[in-house]
Amino acid sequence: MTSTTAPGQSPGRRVGLREKHKARTRTAIREAAMRLFDQQGYTPTTVEQIAKEADVSHTTFFRYFTSKEQVVISDDLAEERAAAIAALPSGLGHFDLLRVLLREIYRIGMADPWASNPDRMRLIQSEPALQTAFQIESDRSLFGGVAVFADYLGLDPDNPRLRVFVSAARGVLMHIANDSPDPRDEGMLTTLLEAVDLLEQGLPL
Repeated sequence: MTSTTAPGQSPGRRVGLREKHKARTRTAIREAAMRLFDQQGYTPTTVEQIAKEADVSHTTFFRYFTSKEQVVISDDLAEERAAAIAALPSGLGHFDLLRVLLREIYRIGMADPWASNPDRMRLIQSEPALQTAFQIESDRSLFGGVAVFADYLGLDPDNPRLRVFVSAARGVLMHIANDSPDPRDEGMLTTLLEAVDLLEQGLPL
C-alpha cells in the first residue's frame, strides 16, 4: 500500500492512505470551523454549521471531534510527545528534566502548522471557555500530570515535594506561555527556560 506523511505527523513517520484521508478530513473540519468563527464568532457557530461548511455529515464530525471546543483545542501530537518522553536521556535532575521537556514540546509544536497557528491561539485567548480547556490540555502535554516526573525520577506520585515542584513549575510556565498571542514567537522558549532558571535559583529578585 502506498504510504506518505500525513499532516500533523512527524516527517519520519510513514502512514497509510486511510490515515492520510483521516488527517485531511480533520484539517478540513478545522479550516471550516476557523472560517465560520471568523465570520460569525465562536459562540454562535454550531457543530451543524461546521459540518456543512466542511462538507461532512454531522456523524462524521463526531467521529473526529467530541465537541466544537475540541476542534480548536486538540492538536493530534500526543504520539509525538509520548515518543519524546520515551526518548528522554537518563540521569537528569528534576530541573534539567523540565528543561528538556520544554525544548521537546516546543520543537514538536512549532513543527506542526495547526499547533503553531497564531489565529488559533488568538481565538483561544479571546474565549474564556477555550482558554481554560487549553490550559488543561497544555498542562497535560507538558507534564503528563505528575506521572512523567514520578516515573522518570523514581518517586512516588504522591511525594509532596514532587507535587509542589510540578505545581510551581506548571503555574509559572503556563502563565508566561498564555501571555503570548503568537505561538511562533521565537523568544518564547528562551523566556520559559529563563523562568526555569529563576525557579532553580530560588526566585531571586
